[in-house]
Amino acid sequence: MLSPDELIEAAQEAGLDGICLTEHDFFWGAGEAAELGQRHGFLVIPGIEVNTEHGHITVFGLDRFVYGMHRLHELAAMVEAAGGVMIANHPYRRQLPFERRQEGDWSEALARAARNPAYAHATAIESYNGRGSPRENAFARELAESLGLRQVAASDSHERADVGTCATEFERPIQSADDLIAELRAGRFRPLVLRERQPELR
Repeated sequence: MLSPDELIEAAQEAGLDGICLTEHDFFWGAGEAAELGQRHGFLVIPGIEVNTEHGHITVFGLDRFVYGMHRLHELAAMVEAAGGVMIANHPYRRQLPFERRQEGDWSEALARAARNPAYAHATAIESYNGRGSPRENAFARELAESLGLRQVAASDSHERADVGTCATEFERPIQSADDLIAELRAGRFRPLVLRERQPELR
Protein backbone atom coordinates (compact mmCIF):
# COMPACT_ATOMS: atom_id res chain seq x y z
CA MET A 1 0.00 0.00 0.00
CA LEU A 2 3.10 2.23 -0.17
CA SER A 3 5.22 3.38 -3.06
CA PRO A 4 8.97 2.85 -2.54
CA ASP A 5 9.46 6.60 -2.12
CA GLU A 6 6.69 6.80 0.49
CA LEU A 7 8.23 3.85 2.31
CA ILE A 8 11.60 5.56 2.57
CA GLU A 9 10.07 8.86 3.66
CA ALA A 10 8.18 7.01 6.42
CA ALA A 11 11.36 5.17 7.47
CA GLN A 12 13.27 8.45 7.70
CA GLU A 13 10.48 10.00 9.77
CA ALA A 14 10.61 6.97 12.07
CA GLY A 15 14.32 7.53 12.69
CA LEU A 16 15.57 4.39 10.94
CA ASP A 17 19.02 4.26 9.34
CA GLY A 18 18.04 2.01 6.45
CA ILE A 19 15.51 -0.48 5.10
CA CYS A 20 15.48 -3.86 3.42
CA LEU A 21 13.14 -4.38 0.48
CA THR A 22 11.95 -7.98 0.66
CA GLU A 23 9.00 -8.56 -1.62
CA HIS A 24 7.41 -11.99 -1.87
CA ASP A 25 9.11 -14.05 -4.59
CA PHE A 26 10.39 -10.92 -6.34
CA PHE A 27 13.85 -9.38 -6.46
CA TRP A 28 14.61 -5.71 -6.56
CA GLY A 29 17.62 -5.17 -8.77
CA ALA A 30 20.70 -3.92 -6.94
CA GLY A 31 20.86 -0.95 -9.33
CA GLU A 32 17.21 -0.06 -8.71
CA ALA A 33 17.67 -0.23 -4.95
CA ALA A 34 20.86 1.84 -5.11
CA GLU A 35 19.18 4.49 -7.26
CA LEU A 36 16.26 4.65 -4.85
CA GLY A 37 18.65 5.03 -1.92
CA GLN A 38 20.69 7.72 -3.64
CA ARG A 39 17.56 9.69 -4.44
CA HIS A 40 16.74 9.89 -0.73
CA GLY A 41 20.23 9.71 0.78
CA PHE A 42 19.15 6.56 2.59
CA LEU A 43 20.40 2.98 2.84
CA VAL A 44 18.25 0.55 0.81
CA ILE A 45 19.22 -3.13 0.74
CA PRO A 46 17.42 -5.55 -1.57
CA GLY A 47 16.50 -9.06 -0.53
CA ILE A 48 13.57 -11.40 -1.06
CA GLU A 49 10.93 -13.19 1.01
CA VAL A 50 10.62 -16.64 -0.51
CA ASN A 51 7.40 -18.59 -0.06
CA THR A 52 8.69 -22.10 0.66
CA GLU A 53 6.83 -25.25 1.59
CA HIS A 54 8.19 -24.75 5.11
CA GLY A 55 7.24 -21.10 5.58
CA HIS A 56 8.38 -17.65 4.52
CA ILE A 57 12.14 -17.21 4.39
CA THR A 58 13.91 -13.87 3.93
CA VAL A 59 17.09 -14.25 1.92
CA PHE A 60 20.03 -11.93 1.36
CA GLY A 61 22.81 -12.79 -1.07
CA LEU A 62 20.86 -13.92 -4.13
CA ASP A 63 19.92 -11.64 -7.01
CA ARG A 64 17.33 -13.43 -9.11
CA PHE A 65 14.40 -15.77 -8.73
CA VAL A 66 15.16 -19.30 -9.87
CA TYR A 67 12.52 -21.96 -10.33
CA GLY A 68 12.78 -24.46 -7.50
CA MET A 69 13.77 -22.04 -4.75
CA HIS A 70 10.34 -22.55 -3.19
CA ARG A 71 11.70 -25.96 -2.18
CA LEU A 72 13.67 -25.49 1.02
CA HIS A 73 16.59 -27.80 0.23
CA GLU A 74 17.13 -26.13 -3.16
CA LEU A 75 16.90 -22.64 -1.68
CA ALA A 76 19.35 -23.54 1.09
CA ALA A 77 21.84 -24.89 -1.46
CA MET A 78 21.60 -21.72 -3.55
CA VAL A 79 22.08 -19.47 -0.52
CA GLU A 80 25.03 -21.49 0.75
CA ALA A 81 26.71 -21.41 -2.67
CA ALA A 82 26.25 -17.63 -2.84
CA GLY A 83 27.50 -17.02 0.71
CA GLY A 84 24.14 -15.54 1.71
CA VAL A 85 21.88 -15.85 4.73
CA MET A 86 18.37 -17.08 5.46
CA ILE A 87 16.03 -15.70 8.12
CA ALA A 88 12.87 -17.54 9.16
CA ASN A 89 9.92 -15.14 9.21
CA HIS A 90 6.87 -15.06 11.52
CA PRO A 91 7.30 -18.67 12.70
CA TYR A 92 3.95 -18.66 14.51
CA ARG A 93 2.01 -18.89 11.24
CA ARG A 94 0.14 -22.18 10.89
CA GLN A 95 1.66 -23.31 14.21
CA LEU A 96 0.12 -21.34 17.04
CA PRO A 97 -3.41 -22.39 18.09
CA PHE A 98 -5.99 -19.60 17.89
CA GLU A 99 -6.83 -20.20 21.51
CA ARG A 100 -5.55 -22.40 24.31
CA ARG A 101 -8.17 -25.11 24.74
CA GLN A 102 -6.31 -27.30 27.16
CA GLU A 103 -3.15 -27.43 29.23
CA GLY A 104 -0.14 -28.22 27.06
CA ASP A 105 -1.40 -26.61 23.83
CA TRP A 106 1.37 -23.99 23.90
CA SER A 107 4.22 -26.45 24.55
CA GLU A 108 2.88 -28.88 21.95
CA ALA A 109 2.72 -26.08 19.37
CA LEU A 110 6.30 -25.07 20.21
CA ALA A 111 7.51 -28.65 19.86
CA ARG A 112 5.72 -29.03 16.52
CA ALA A 113 7.10 -25.71 15.24
CA ALA A 114 10.64 -26.65 16.31
CA ARG A 115 10.56 -29.62 13.94
CA ASN A 116 10.42 -27.27 10.92
CA PRO A 117 13.49 -28.18 8.82
CA ALA A 118 13.91 -24.55 7.75
CA TYR A 119 15.49 -23.66 11.09
CA ALA A 120 18.51 -25.87 10.43
CA HIS A 121 19.42 -23.45 7.63
CA ALA A 122 18.40 -20.17 9.29
CA THR A 123 20.89 -17.65 10.62
CA ALA A 124 18.12 -16.10 12.72
CA ILE A 125 14.40 -16.15 13.46
CA GLU A 126 12.14 -13.13 13.26
CA SER A 127 11.00 -12.97 16.89
CA TYR A 128 9.30 -9.58 16.65
CA ASN A 129 7.04 -8.86 13.71
CA GLY A 130 5.39 -5.45 13.49
CA ARG A 131 2.16 -7.01 12.26
CA GLY A 132 2.17 -9.84 14.80
CA SER A 133 0.19 -9.83 18.03
CA PRO A 134 1.98 -9.86 21.41
CA ARG A 135 0.98 -13.53 21.78
CA GLU A 136 2.34 -14.44 18.34
CA ASN A 137 5.61 -12.62 18.95
CA ALA A 138 5.98 -14.25 22.38
CA PHE A 139 5.63 -17.64 20.67
CA ALA A 140 8.31 -16.68 18.12
CA ARG A 141 10.72 -15.55 20.85
CA GLU A 142 10.22 -18.71 22.88
CA LEU A 143 10.77 -20.82 19.78
CA ALA A 144 13.99 -18.97 18.92
CA GLU A 145 15.27 -19.40 22.48
CA SER A 146 14.45 -23.11 22.49
CA LEU A 147 16.38 -23.58 19.23
CA GLY A 148 19.30 -21.39 20.31
CA LEU A 149 18.86 -19.16 17.26
CA ARG A 150 19.59 -15.45 17.13
CA GLN A 151 16.64 -13.10 16.83
CA VAL A 152 15.78 -10.24 14.49
CA ALA A 153 12.84 -7.84 14.39
CA ALA A 154 11.09 -6.44 11.34
CA SER A 155 8.16 -4.13 10.77
CA ASP A 156 6.91 -6.29 7.86
CA SER A 157 5.57 -3.03 6.46
CA HIS A 158 2.57 -3.20 4.18
CA GLU A 159 1.29 0.30 4.97
CA ARG A 160 2.57 3.51 6.53
CA ALA A 161 1.40 2.64 10.05
CA ASP A 162 3.67 -0.43 10.02
CA VAL A 163 6.91 1.42 9.31
CA GLY A 164 9.27 1.72 12.27
CA THR A 165 7.37 -0.50 14.69
CA CYS A 166 10.29 -2.93 14.94
CA ALA A 167 13.89 -2.91 13.77
CA THR A 168 17.10 -4.88 14.07
CA GLU A 169 19.98 -2.98 15.66
CA PHE A 170 23.51 -3.81 14.54
CA GLU A 171 26.66 -3.27 16.57
CA ARG A 172 28.64 -2.11 13.53
CA PRO A 173 27.67 0.24 10.69
CA ILE A 174 25.85 -1.35 7.75
CA GLN A 175 26.53 0.27 4.38
CA SER A 176 25.78 -2.52 1.94
CA ALA A 177 24.20 -5.94 1.52
CA ASP A 178 27.64 -7.50 2.05
CA ASP A 179 27.94 -5.71 5.41
CA LEU A 180 24.47 -6.90 6.37
CA ILE A 181 25.27 -10.51 5.53
CA ALA A 182 28.60 -10.37 7.38
CA GLU A 183 27.05 -8.94 10.54
CA LEU A 184 24.15 -11.39 10.47
CA ARG A 185 26.63 -14.25 10.16
CA ALA A 186 28.71 -12.81 13.00
CA GLY A 187 25.66 -12.48 15.26
CA ARG A 188 26.33 -8.82 16.07
CA PHE A 189 22.70 -7.66 16.23
CA ARG A 190 19.60 -7.62 18.39
CA PRO A 191 15.85 -7.12 17.88
CA LEU A 192 14.18 -3.88 18.96
CA VAL A 193 10.57 -2.91 19.45
CA LEU A 194 10.42 0.81 18.76
CA ARG A 195 6.71 1.45 19.19
CA GLU A 196 3.41 -0.33 19.21
CA ARG A 197 1.72 -0.34 15.85
CA GLN A 198 -1.07 2.22 15.60
CA PRO A 199 -3.70 2.02 12.86
CA GLU A 200 -3.42 4.89 10.43
CA LEU A 201 -6.30 7.33 10.35
CA ARG A 202 -7.97 7.48 6.97
